[in-house]
Amino acid sequence: MEAPNAVVNVTAKTMLSTARTLKLHTGNLVNRSRLKKKCPSSPSEELQDCIRATLSDWFSTTQLPSDMNLSDTVDCSIPQATDAIRPEEREELKVSVKLFLCESDQSSIRDAVDMACQTLAVSQLDSVIIAPPALPEGDSQTLAHLQPGWEQLEALVRSQKIAAIGTSDLDKELLEQLYNWTQVKPSSNQVNLASCCVMPPDLTAFAKEFDIQLLTHNDPKELMSAATFQEAVQESAQDLTIANWRLEWVLRYSIIVKSRGIIKAKGYLVNAKKASP
Repeated sequence: MEAPNAVVNVTAKTMLSTARTLKLHTGNLVNRSRLKKKCPSSPSEELQDCIRATLSDWFSTTQLPSDMNLSDTVDCSIPQATDAIRPEEREELKVSVKLFLCESDQSSIRDAVDMACQTLAVSQLDSVIIAPPALPEGDSQTLAHLQPGWEQLEALVRSQKIAAIGTSDLDKELLEQLYNWTQVKPSSNQVNLASCCVMPPDLTAFAKEFDIQLLTHNDPKELMSAATFQEAVQESAQDLTIANWRLEWVLRYSIIVKSRGIIKAKGYLVNAKKASP
């Protein structure tokens, strides 16, 4: 007779093997103690550890739904690790998000924002910074690359799902092109100081003139490759075939106490799709 955990593990594997969409929520990293590395060396390593830890918990606790039906979507989250914001504390908190798109199709931006609002129990995100998909070596971002995603963000601002939207890693020329083209102006632009140890003077001057906040970050151009994602899932899924899963987007959120400037909660939402046979 199999041990109870083994039975549950088989159930979880069955659910994942029949699903077409995988949604994963790491829960609050401020309170998580199960990560292998207490101080990850990079955001990529942190995300990889988070996926491993969350899937490990999910595989060991998941039960088959009471109606015995298997869904096309698997929600890998640990209920006690959620970061839902109580209505009475919403005014005291700022919800900041960075959305990393992993594919050129940017139609999933609304889904990512909706999932964040639902997970955190809020009707609006205070700020969303978008990181476009990594381009092939030698290619550079152009306004044409940014426009489809920005139009979706503008629609979400108009519907009051997002209060402010920002960009990542734009130089002065591209930031100016976006600013002049768009209707909802970028409120911020992140600069990676690993590739630019001093803010470029032309970018600083333009941002100051048009009231765009310049922020710094240390995220790589590609937060997580398909191979790294599959490796992280494979460690928990063991003998399941993972190679046909592709990462669509990763959303990192921070919940900040406005009056104190401290991070109350931080976590990742991950969305992956299984490729068609």
